[in-house]
Parts: sequence; C-alpha cells; structure tokens
Amino acid sequence: MMKKGFSWGVVLGLALLGFSRSVGWALNKGLSFPLLSSYTQSAFVKGTILAFEGIIGLLIPPLLGYYSDTLKSKHGRRRPFIMAGGVLAGTAALMIYTAYAMGAPLWGFALTLAFFYLSMHLYTAQFRALMPDTIESGQRGKASGVITLLEWAGNLFLFGLAGYLIAKAVAETGESEGIKALAQTPYLKIPFIVTAVFLISAALFVYLIVREPKAPEIGEDERLKDYLKSIVENRDFLKFYAAQTLWWMSFEFVAIFLYGILAYILHGSASEENVKAVTSLGLYLMALFNVTVLIGALPGGIVYDKLGRRLSIIIGGLVFALPQLWGWFITSQAEIVIALAIAGLGWGMLMAASYPVIGDLLTHYEKEAFTGRYYGFFEATRSLPVLLAGVIGGAIVDLAGGNYKILFPIGAVMVLLAMPMIWHMKNLEVQTNRLG
Repeated sequence: MMKKGFSWGVVLGLALLGFSRSVGWALNKGLSFPLLSSYTQSAFVKGTILAFEGIIGLLIPPLLGYYSDTLKSKHGRRRPFIMAGGVLAGTAALMIYTAYAMGAPLWGFALTLAFFYLSMHLYTAQFRALMPDTIESGQRGKASGVITLLEWAGNLFLFGLAGYLIAKAVAETGESEGIKALAQTPYLKIPFIVTAVFLISAALFVYLIVREPKAPEIGEDERLKDYLKSIVENRDFLKFYAAQTLWWMSFEFVAIFLYGILAYILHGSASEENVKAVTSLGLYLMALFNVTVLIGALPGGIVYDKLGRRLSIIIGGLVFALPQLWGWFITSQAEIVIALAIAGLGWGMLMAASYPVIGDLLTHYEKEAFTGRYYGFFEATRSLPVLLAGVIGGAIVDLAGGNYKILFPIGAVMVLLAMPMIWHMKNLEVQTNRLG
C-alpha cells in the first residue's frame, strides 16, 4: 500500500460526502416522524417504521464492507459503491416526497423510506473506511474532527432550511400546524430536491476526484465467519462496539421521538395536532443541537490525538449524559434549549473521538487491509440502536401512558454504562503512547 500522509484535498472530499449524507439523514430525522403522524398516532407503529433503517443498517454495511475489502477494480475498492449508493439515495429522496404528495397508503410510504435506507447504507461502510485507508494513524483525530464538523453541518443546513420553509408556509397559509402548512404549499418538495442534489453530486465528486491508495496485498484473508468470530474474541473490538451501541441508542431515543417529547412537555400529550404544532420548534432545536455539536467536534478530534483516547471519549460521554438526567425534570422550552445545547457539545466530542478508534485498533493489530468490514460492523452498531430505540422506545412510551420524558433518564443510564467499557479497553491508549 502506498505511504499515507495527510491530504487536505482527500479530507475535504470525504467531509463533503459526509455533509451530503448528513443532509439525507437529517431529512429523515426532521420530516419522517411528522409525515408519519398523518397516518397513525401510535408511537410503536411510527417507531417501528423508522426502525427499518436499523434493520437495513445492521445487515448491509458489514456485508458490503467485507466484500469491498477484496474488490479488485481499476476504480478502487470503495468508490464504485459510493457512486452507486449516492445516485440511488438521491433518487429515493425524491420518491419519498412523491409517495406522500400522491397520497400513498402507509405501507407504500413505508416502503419508500425503506428504499432510501437501503440506498444510503449501500455505501456507509465504504465512506467510513476511506478515511483510515488514506490517513495515517497519528493524523486521524484531526481528520475525524474536520469530517465530523462537516457531517453535522449537513444536519444543521437541512434542519435550518426546513424550519425556514415551515415558517414561510405558516405565514402564507395562516395554518398554525407547521407540517400541515408546509404540505399545503410547494415548499414541501424543496428539502427533498435539495437533498437529492447533494447526495448525487457529492457521490460523483468523490468518485471522479478522490483517488484511493493502492489496495494492500492481503496475505491471508478472513472468511466472513472468521471475521465475525474475531470481533467476539477480541475484547477491544467487542467492548468498543458494545459501548457505541449503547450511546447511539441513547441518542436515537431522543432523535426519533423528539417531536413527541416536545409535544408532551409543552402541551401535555403527543397528539397529531400537538406533534404538528411543535414541528417548526423541533427543527430549530435540532439545528441548535447541531450547532453545539459543531463546536464540540473539532476540539474533540484534537483532544483524541493529543491528550488520549479514553479521556476524550469519556469526557464527551459524560457531557452528553448529564443533561439527559436533568431531562426528566424539564418543564419549559427554555430548559429544553439549554439541555440540548449542552448535550450537543458532548455529542460532538464523542463523535469526533470515537470515529478513529476502529482504524487505530486495526493499525495496532495489523489488519489495515480490512477497514471496510470492520467499519461495516462499526456502522452496524450505529444502526442497531435505531432498530432498538424505535421499537423499544415506542413500546416504553406507550407503556408509560404516552410519557415521552421517560426516554431521557433511560438514555442517560445507557451512556453511563458504556463508559467503563471504554476505560477497560486494553489497547486503546497504546496507540497514543506509541505516536507520542
């Protein structure tokens, strides 16, 4: 494999790809729940449909990441997947709007969401693997900080755009419910069109401009069964993947059910009318959260390289968890704003610090040829929480009589349970010491 360095061109290309993907995921997070509220009031049904993303993300990235490691193509190991996935994901975004606008039944709308999730996950592992493929271990924290910064800027962009369009639609229609006002105007299509343009353009840009290093020679390849077995047998990988599953499940509890949480806190219940009434506020709060994530992301990456892996991850996790413990006692919009802003700082640090871990472990264990499959499993442990949080979170809320606030303390406990796993990873800090 050719010698790696630090190329700002490569990092910015990956950051642009991350930006576009985040625009796509923000479209899902920002509009899918309120649009589904037009079909059903059941938290369990809505959570289960949104959990399709978790099912697909649990299966596709580990498999396609595995096979991309051994792909022999003049176009590279990762870029063909990136181009195909980006084009299909952009097309799927347009299909979601079309299905809703044409009055498709619930099952039809759910299928378009599932196709979008499938398209996005066709290249999830390949996108993640490109960074450790092209950046040497001692520079990955800095690269992760920049990529994480742009990823969450994509969320901020989409949430801000959707919030602005809803405010504009409310002013023009006089309708008090944000999503209902948006649906009555031509503005509803704009976020879907913009998302499609970003997804397709970024994928084509990376395919045409970014050059992958020559693939390393694989002396003794891992069979699929051996690869999965090695994750269970290697305690460092197992502890990290388990910890990541816990903190992403905590995040997804709030991300999936934010509108229900807001409606319950501010209006006493998450009825269709109350959910639609808080849609505009929810989008602005998501934007605020992403602003503070951006603030936390870059220093989080720098701390990872300079001060140590364990410390940077644990600090980020604690800052993210503490506002959720407070969440059970929140009663006002001002308190929601403060809690989400603080949580965003911690989440930004946690994301920037956790992204390079798998790449560094692969370097330590001399498995750098296998970044696709291990980052595929990395993404699976980010998708499994969507499945679990959607189904379990919805069931918990229904069992609690519609009290969405119960998700806050449960999420905080999950983050706190993850921290000892990180602390006891045997070789997490070895890379830091070796790199000085």
